[in-house]
Amino acid sequence: MGCEARYVLCMATTPTPSQDDLIFDWNNVERRYAPFGTVEFFDETLRDGIQNPSVRDPSIEDKLRILHLMNDLGIHAADIGLPGSSKRAYDDVLRMCREVVDQKLSLRIACAGRTVPADILPMVEISQKAGLPIEVYTFIGSSPIRVLAEDWDLKLLLQRSAGAIDAGVKNGLEVCYVTEDTIRSRPEVLSALFKNAVDHGAKRLCLCDTVGHATPDGVKNLLQFTRSVLAGMGVHDVKLDWHGHNDRGLGLVNALFAVEYGADRVHGTGLGIGERVGNTAMELLLLNLKLAGSLGEQDLSKLLEYCQTISRATDFAIPINYPLVGSDAFRTSTGVHAAAIIKAEAKGDQWLADRIYSGVPAGMFGRKQEIEIGPMSGISNVSYWLRSRGIEANTDLVQKIIACAKGSDHVLREDEVLALVHA
Repeated sequence: MGCEARYVLCMATTPTPSQDDLIFDWNNVERRYAPFGTVEFFDETLRDGIQNPSVRDPSIEDKLRILHLMNDLGIHAADIGLPGSSKRAYDDVLRMCREVVDQKLSLRIACAGRTVPADILPMVEISQKAGLPIEVYTFIGSSPIRVLAEDWDLKLLLQRSAGAIDAGVKNGLEVCYVTEDTIRSRPEVLSALFKNAVDHGAKRLCLCDTVGHATPDGVKNLLQFTRSVLAGMGVHDVKLDWHGHNDRGLGLVNALFAVEYGADRVHGTGLGIGERVGNTAMELLLLNLKLAGSLGEQDLSKLLEYCQTISRATDFAIPINYPLVGSDAFRTSTGVHAAAIIKAEAKGDQWLADRIYSGVPAGMFGRKQEIEIGPMSGISNVSYWLRSRGIEANTDLVQKIIACAKGSDHVLREDEVLALVHA
């Protein structure tokens, strides 16, 4: 048998490579976890998110739409405001609670308040008016730096915490006890506060990186410490929340470490909006856990709409290079990149085309790869661009467009290319 015949036979009998054969995933080599644990998602967009000084408090219509999108995405619970802070906040929270009841949403509702009964009682009233249980998230600063600034002491912290928790529990509401700035708080203080909270009936403890100080090691250490305090009390039914900010740019990775090290619920906001540089971005948390295989068949097809709705409702612009939802997230004009995508599509394999130059498959989240024409483009860019719009890619036209692109200082806009076509 000649060389040519042997080659044809080899090609005919070689099995089609599996998807695992096409991507060697170093992320899974000697992985310490499998892949991530079960966790609930807690959306803070309509409370902590709109505390960002540059955003607009959404209209009630927008808040209702955002609530529905949270529900559709499978987010478990949401903090929808501080009803004790103003009449508008009270009215909006009541309207949203009634929407959850009327539309039979599965989203659980929480509200935030200081550790004073006056902040807890509006939640009790709203819960009774709407016929909906509300989780009380009552917060107090616990770090030495905050205690010094406020002229507090441990005795006062314990008294205020107990009073607020009692106000919720005695009215039939579940309470999460929130220690602000937990990540910079002393262990002996946290131990006393946690024991006090549990003794008064708190069902959750929320560990906070209020100022974005934490690193992944800090997240691990704090979670393990808190678990040991609860175990020492013989308590195994109190859940732990992780609430992080992004001042060091570590908000997302800290949240992933929190999941890895046993947090039961992780907080985030749409687009990461929040005080200063913001919070953990909810959509990126969902995206990463989806790609890690931890969310199973959970449908995230409305993740883009969720982000766009929040952007519009709060007047918060989405950066062009923002992962997943930025306008450039799946867009290229580079010849080598575009050619690889085009060749993959030519094989009739959309799975391949969606991953050849992208670590995030656009199609999984309702987007698609986009090929543009610019100074670093090749002929394949132009031919693909024209064919995708039903325009014949004849040689003269392709050469004219590529010549214009090479002489340009920017990626050509659609109207610029069409002007060349019509010329």
